[in-house]
Parts: sequence; structure tokens; C-alpha cells
Amino acid sequence: MIEAGTRLEQAIAAERRQALGVLLQHPLLSAAGPLSAEFGLVRRHAAWLREWLARNPGWSLQIDSETARLRKTPADLADATRPAREPASGLPFSRRRYVLLCLALAALERGDRQTTLGRLADEIVGFAGADPALAAAGITFSLQGQDQRRDLVHVIRFLLGLRVLVRVHGDEQQYLLERGDVLYNVNRPALAAMLNVKRGPSTIDETALDRRLAALVDEPIPDTDESRNRRLRSQLTRKLLDDPIVYYDELTEGERAYLSSQRAFILAQIEEATGLIPEVRREGMAMVDETGDLTDLEMPEEGTEGHLTLLLAEHLAACSRRDGPMAVGHAALRRHVADLVARHRAHWRKDVAEPGAEVALTERTIDRLEALRLVRRTEDGVVPLPALGRYALDPGDGAVRDEALTSDLWEQAE
Repeated sequence: MIEAGTRLEQAIAAERRQALGVLLQHPLLSAAGPLSAEFGLVRRHAAWLREWLARNPGWSLQIDSETARLRKTPADLADATRPAREPASGLPFSRRRYVLLCLALAALERGDRQTTLGRLADEIVGFAGADPALAAAGITFSLQGQDQRRDLVHVIRFLLGLRVLVRVHGDEQQYLLERGDVLYNVNRPALAAMLNVKRGPSTIDETALDRRLAALVDEPIPDTDESRNRRLRSQLTRKLLDDPIVYYDELTEGERAYLSSQRAFILAQIEEATGLIPEVRREGMAMVDETGDLTDLEMPEEGTEGHLTLLLAEHLAACSRRDGPMAVGHAALRRHVADLVARHRAHWRKDVAEPGAEVALTERTIDRLEALRLVRRTEDGVVPLPALGRYALDPGDGAVRDEALTSDLWEQAE
């Protein structure tokens, strides 16, 4: 009986880890669609999930018969390294796509339970034309050109991925080619759950963007030691759940002081609830995802992008080992990428050899390394960060280190 009870406890713990992992990856879940089984798992463990999320990262979870919404406020509102992406292509949202997304949500909120892509496009053009702030910012929409229509399609596919829209008939490619329209059902519960704020935007008087963002998600706390400690624990837990690496020198003085006494407790709570494995170094911490289930952005290993990313990581790690934590200039990095293209062009995609291709290649690769917290952009160039040491070449055999436990860049804690 004891063994059977133990097995049951282990099965429940495994289900809870899976449910929490799904919510962290998909903060908006619908009862229908490809994640319907996972939605059922979240509903089954709703009480435990609500309690753990409120106590640790300080996030709220709302669940009804149709949707589950994790109100997941990031630790750093200024972090621009992980933008929204169109599900199929993985292309990041540009500034214009974010504006289009907001206008599309406004149009859907005022519309019926069904709409077409053409009707939605017309409403977006009307909203944009009536907003002088958009015109003053240099953002206009006519949706006549292919680029603007393509941006709208990327936004629509993003909403399809969240099941805010459900395609009934047609295809977005027809709209792009101006050969037809698309009919959608509007999932109103999912639409209503999209906005993740503590206050309504219309109630905020601030005009500066950073202060408006802060006011939208501001979480006032009582002026007590217990409340301040709870806020510190929530901030640190959010960082460890969201960020690939948390460096000590990027924490506030209060966070470092709290972490010095509570690190073991915080890491144990996250490991038990998620299955992530703590990796503690002198420079910082990481929660390692050995299964890859909670990883939204990986170091690529195959193809042109993967090979280039590893080669550039290796180059930057070597620069850091030779010169210390100094910025490597953008021009120098582009020249190095051009040299790599010349050396490997026979095995890489043909378009990488086109004139000027190294500029876009370099930017995309640095974007990925920055999102993984392996480098930091500055005005002077790109600064390698300590964890990049695991991609340094071993001086003895020339192999790339898998775990740089003895690296002088990412040192094992004593």
C-alpha cells in the first residue's frame, strides 16, 4: 500500500510539472484545439497551480470552461530580446506588426462572432487613419502593398495560433495574392483574455512609454518587511523561470542580499515544481531544461544558421578569453561573418553569398545570442557574457566545450 501511495504521489507530481510547463510555454490555453488535453490537465490541477504561482512568481491564473490564462508579467519590461513570432515561420514581430496586432484586437472586440480578413483589414485601416498619434509616429496603413498585407497575415496567423481566431473557410495566401477572402470565428473568451494588465490603459495619465508600461502592470504592496521580501522572491523566481541565465551583476542590491540567504529555497521550489535543474556559477545561475520541453529558444545545431551561430559564439568566446569582457565592434563581427561565409559557402545556403548578406546574418545571429543571455549589445559593439565560455574551443584538442565547468568565463561556484 505504501508503494502504491508513493507511485500515486509521483504521478500527481509529474502531472503538475507538465501542467505548469504547458502554462509557462502557452500562457493562453483554449479548451479546443491541439492543446485540449493539456488544457484538461491544467483544469485538473487548477488549485495547486494557482497556489504555487501566487506564492512563488506572484502570477495569477484564471480558468473557466473555455480558457486558461496565466497572467505572466515579465521581470524586465524593457527586455526586447524575445519578441512575439509568427508560428509557422518563426519571424519576429516588427514595430508595425505590434501596432497591427493592437488594432486587430480593437477591431475584433467591437465586431461580431464571425469576421473576414478583408473586413478586418478595412477596420484596421479606418482605426489607423483616425489616430493622429500613429501618423505623428510615422506609422500609416493602407494595406495596398504586399509588405503591409504580409504583416497583417503574420498577425492573423499569430492570433490563429492562440485560437483567438478560428479559420472557417479560405486561406490567408489567397488574400495575399488578392484571389479571395478568409472567414473566421472569433473566440471571444480568448480575445477577452489577451490583455495582460493590472489597470485599464484608459485609466493611466502617463504619456512616456516606459512609465505607461510600468503603470499598466504596477503591483502595489504594503510597506512591510514581509511584503518587500515576497516581492523580491517573486522577482527572482520570475527571472529564473523566464531567463536562460540570471547574472548576479544584473540584480539589484536588494535582490542579491535576499538571494544570498534564500537561494537554496528558491531553487528547490522551482526544481520540484518544474523539473528544471539548477546550475549555479560564480557569475550567475541558470535553470537547465534537460528535456527541452520548457525551452522556447535554443542554440541551433543544424543548417546554415546553426553552424554560423556556433562559429560566432566560439569566436566571441575566444575574444573574451584573449581580451577580457571587451566589446567586439559591429564592423569587425561583420567582417568575420563574411570570412566565415567565404570559407563555408559550399555547404551553406546560396543566398548567404549575396552582396551584403553578412549584415543581416550577423544581426540575426547576435539577436539569438543576446536572447540566450550569451552576449550583450552596447554602443561600442557586442560584449561576450560569462556563459558564452561553454562554447569556447578547448585549447588542447580544439573541440567545443559542452560544459565549461573549468572555463574562466563561466566558473563553477565554490
